[in-house]
Amino acid sequence: MSTRIMKQSQGKNKKKKFVKQFKKDYPLWLFVLPGIIITFIFSYIPLYGVQIAFRNFNPKLGFFGSPWVGLQHFTRFFDSPYFFTTIKNTFVLSLYSLIAGFPIPIILALILNSFRHKKYRKVIQTVTYAPNFISTVVMCGMLLLFLSPSVGIINNVIEFFGGNSINFMAEKSYWRHIYVWSGVWQGMGWSSVIYFAALSSVSPELHEAAIVDGATKFQIVRYIDFPSIIPTATILLILSCGSILSVGFEKVFLLQNDLNLSVSQVISTYVYKVGLIDNNISYSSAIGLFNSAINAVLLIVVNKISKKLSGISLW
Repeated sequence: MSTRIMKQSQGKNKKKKFVKQFKKDYPLWLFVLPGIIITFIFSYIPLYGVQIAFRNFNPKLGFFGSPWVGLQHFTRFFDSPYFFTTIKNTFVLSLYSLIAGFPIPIILALILNSFRHKKYRKVIQTVTYAPNFISTVVMCGMLLLFLSPSVGIINNVIEFFGGNSINFMAEKSYWRHIYVWSGVWQGMGWSSVIYFAALSSVSPELHEAAIVDGATKFQIVRYIDFPSIIPTATILLILSCGSILSVGFEKVFLLQNDLNLSVSQVISTYVYKVGLIDNNISYSSAIGLFNSAINAVLLIVVNKISKKLSGISLW
């Protein structure tokens, strides 16, 4: 009886603390309320449409009138000859992008942060930020033009030095490198902004003390700057691993052709083709749901590993 009374009193105390804390922080709750509402409307309410993946969807019959087929569409995808190739291409392309693109913004931020000449640093920052504002369509058009076997500047340089013209977009061995490194060039400046924000929290007194002790620039970066951005980098790495199978659609689709399809066919482009072109909505929804489920599992696993190894995690 006494235990029950203690639990009830603890529950009342928690409620009082929550109400007291809510009254204290109500401006913050009002600040985030629009975001919560928008997220609920556009991210949670549409979840009822997930059932399409388990039905033979017919627009005339609606969601609940369409026949239920269970895991039939998932089984069809697993048995499809495109399953292994599509998963492999998506995983390899995303992993390659992560390995190549993740450390470069960190290195750029550390180098520019230790740069003494502020004017030159601002110029370099502006130059590295600028490609981020080029649209995907324009970026792909530039790549196709620069790498053209007839009028492309790259092939003109190769031919000038006595080489033979190369049709880069038709060569499967070049396609992944073109996709990944053009993305690294376009996004490294913008991705480094968050690391600059983390570095701005480092006390100047630490740098001054290190200089007085005779530390070199490399030692300052290694022992002061780099440790300060490890928590930020860890969180971003966890988020990146949670979307490792979510390769963007637009750029892949625009650089894709029949000659490089064996390495450029990823889940997003395959879903587009079977869903919109072949009008197989339920099948494409099942593939998309499978992709989201794998990403969720990866996010949870990587988050737990990070929490055990470094104590840093999303939750």
